[in-house]
Formats: sequence, C-alpha cells, structure tokens
Amino acid sequence: MIISNDAAGQRVDNFLFTHLKGVPKSMIYRMVRTGKIRINKKRIKTNFRVSAGDLVWVPFVRLAERKVITASAKLDIVVLLGNAIVYEDEHLLILNKPSGIAVHGGSGLSFGVIEALRALRPAAHFLELVHRLDRNTSGVLLIAKKRTALRCLHEQLRMHTIQKDYLALVRGQWPSHCRSITAPLLKQTQRSHERIVQVSNTGKSAETHFTVKACYKVATLVKARPITGRTHQIRVHALHAGHPIAFDDRYGDYAFNQQLLSTGLTRLFLHAASLRFKHPATSEIMSVEAPMDASLCHCLQVLY
Repeated sequence: MIISNDAAGQRVDNFLFTHLKGVPKSMIYRMVRTGKIRINKKRIKTNFRVSAGDLVWVPFVRLAERKVITASAKLDIVVLLGNAIVYEDEHLLILNKPSGIAVHGGSGLSFGVIEALRALRPAAHFLELVHRLDRNTSGVLLIAKKRTALRCLHEQLRMHTIQKDYLALVRGQWPSHCRSITAPLLKQTQRSHERIVQVSNTGKSAETHFTVKACYKVATLVKARPITGRTHQIRVHALHAGHPIAFDDRYGDYAFNQQLLSTGLTRLFLHAASLRFKHPATSEIMSVEAPMDASLCHCLQVLY
C-alpha cells in the first residue's frame, strides 16, 4: 500500500486498523512488533507516523471465516441505521446505535455500522468511526465525514475533553460513597480472538466515575463516566466493584440475570446516553443525547 496525502500524519497502528478490517488489533500489533509489517522496507514502531508516498508492506493474513450476512439482513441494518441518525452535517454523523450491531465488520461478522453507513451514503468519500461501542452496547456513536474532523476529534479524545456518559443497570445496591474506580486494566486476547479484560497491577491506568440514578430491590441504575477509554472499562470496573452489569455475557452474573427475566430484558443493559464535545469545524460545544430503547425503558418501568 502507498500512503495517500489524505492519510498522511496518522499513527501507523490507526492507519492499519482502518485498512485491515477484520484483523484483530492484537495481531496487527504483533506483526508490527515482530517486523512483519514494514514501511519503506524498514521496521517501525506502532507510534510511527506515516507520510505521503510511504510504501507499507503487509504480509498475507489468514483469518477465521466470518459469519456471512444475507442481502436482506444487510438491507434491514441499513434501514435501521438510517432511522437511528440523530444528527448530521458535512463534518459529522451521529447515531443512536442499536444493541446487537457491531460497529464494523470483524470479530466473526462481515457487516457492521460503518459498512452499513457506506451503503447508506454511497457518495460519501470518507466515513470513519471516531470511537467504538461494544456490539451489545447501544447509544451515541460518532462518525467523522472528513479526515480533518477525525483528527480534531481524536485529539479531543487524547486530551480527555470529550465527555461520555453511560447508563448501566447493575446487580445489588451500589454504595453512594463509591464514586470513582481507578483500577488498572489488562487486556488479553484468547485463541478465538475474544478479548478478555481484567483488573491487574500490570495493566494500563483506567478511571471511571459512577453516580447512582435510581435504586431498585435487586439492582441499581448508575451513570458511568469513563475518564479513560480502555476496552470493556465500564463493564470490568462495575464487576470489580462487586456490581456486574445486567446481561453482560462476559463479566456478568447468571443468577442476577435470571432475576431480571420477568422484566423482559435479554440484552446488555449498557447504554451510551450522551456525548459532549467541541465541533471540529465551528468549535461550538455540542451535547448530544440518545434515548434508551423500548426494552431498557420497559425493564426500569417494571422493576420495583
């Protein structure tokens, strides 16, 4: 691959994530670390920034077979996401992402949010995720429509000036004095390419602020504000506090989930409720909210 003028200035890992769809991040990092990915025939580090005209050499990568989604199912996703757009201008597109849809193809799936948006906007020359949400997490998702917008928003993420608030239903009574968790997180990738995160002193620093919003007999609705952006951060910090999130298939509690079956809930109760950031073109402070879907609302209505 040859680096275009539009891609110049990116970190090489971010460039590779964009152009090697479906390849696990851990595999990309390993190929860079071992020198299998080279630029201008030289070994590089993951923080290397590419320049226009650079020649990127990537070896052949064999991936596990991905689940193929039918044409009708793809159309359903495109229509669903078309109805989920909460804001759009020439620089940005913001979705209220439904639960159950991956943000991009990969992790065993061949069609996600970014592929659907490209089908919905075939004339758009640039559509890239600013950040990510787990497949089963719903809520505000920010997509850049210009490289300049993406760079500006990524800088805000690096400076921790983008404020993200989530709503989560957790097991038991969350103590009101537990307002911040600063447990470091270590990410590991299993042979199946499934990512597992755990609290570890050898992990990366992570901080999440929690606020109690409502209390129920067997659960608490909390607002979670991640200060850092680690993989599965809110889910693992909630578990570390002794209050796993409802219907978390990786870090949850089976008995707690069984208690909630009567509410009709069957999905992860984690929703990106709002996002506050500076518009990359106008510098206007934008605050975008995304309402919870019917299943989450119904669950709270019938809890006591």
